[in-house]
Amino acid sequence: MTRLIAALIAVAGVGFADGSGVIRSYRARSDFALTADPNAPQWKNAQGVIAENDSLGKPVRGHRTEIRSRWTNENLYFLFVCPYEELNLKSDPSATTETSRLWEWDVAEVFIGWDADNIHQYKEFQVSPQSEWVDLDIDAKNRRPDAWMWNSGFRVKGRVEEARKVWYGEMQIPWKTIDPRPVKAGNELRLNLYRWQGPKAKRVGIAWQPTGAANYHVPESFGRIVLVDK
Repeated sequence: MTRLIAALIAVAGVGFADGSGVIRSYRARSDFALTADPNAPQWKNAQGVIAENDSLGKPVRGHRTEIRSRWTNENLYFLFVCPYEELNLKSDPSATTETSRLWEWDVAEVFIGWDADNIHQYKEFQVSPQSEWVDLDIDAKNRRPDAWMWNSGFRVKGRVEEARKVWYGEMQIPWKTIDPRPVKAGNELRLNLYRWQGPKAKRVGIAWQPTGAANYHVPESFGRIVLVDK
C-alpha cells in the first residue's frame, strides 16, 4: 500500500526525493565535537536521506547530496555530504561572525519548524564549506529584512576534500531555539533540506523535498524529521 501511494503521488508530480518524505534522527549517547567527518563514530552508522533534484523535482547531475541526523537532549545535529563540480566561495570568510546573505555562495540549508498549526513560521540554518554560518527566524507570509538578526547559538563546521570534490557541512542546533516541547523519541518536526551550489553562471539548487517553485520558502512542501531512540 505504501508503494502504491508513493507511486500515485509521484504521478501527480509531487513525489518525495527519498520516497517517503521522512528523515530519521538517531539518538546519540552524548553531545560531540563537530568534525564534518562522515566516518567519525557518531556518523558512521547513521542512515540518511538523499537530495538529488532541484526545487521543481528535476534531477541535478553530479550533486547527489546525503544528509544524516543525530540528536541528544540538548541539541539536534545534521551532516551534509555535498559533491560539487566548482565551488563558489566568499573571498573574505568569517567563521566567528554571522554572514548576512550567505545563500549567495555555496551553502547547505535546514528549514525546520515544530508548530503544525503555523507552518509558515520556522527557523532557517545555513553552513558553508568555509564554516561560515547564518540563522534566520522566518515567517513565510511576512518576510522581514532583519530575520537574520535572530541568534540561535547554533554551531557549524565546514570541510572540503578537493581531491574528491566533496565538501561536508555539520550543524549543532540547540533544541531550546527550535522546539519548546520536552525532547523525546517519537517527536516530529516539519523540515526541508537544501543546497545552493556553483558560480553564478552554473549555479544550481538541490532540494530534498521539491517545492514546485524556484523559491525554497514553500512550507507546504516540507517533509518530516522523526526522533528515533536507537
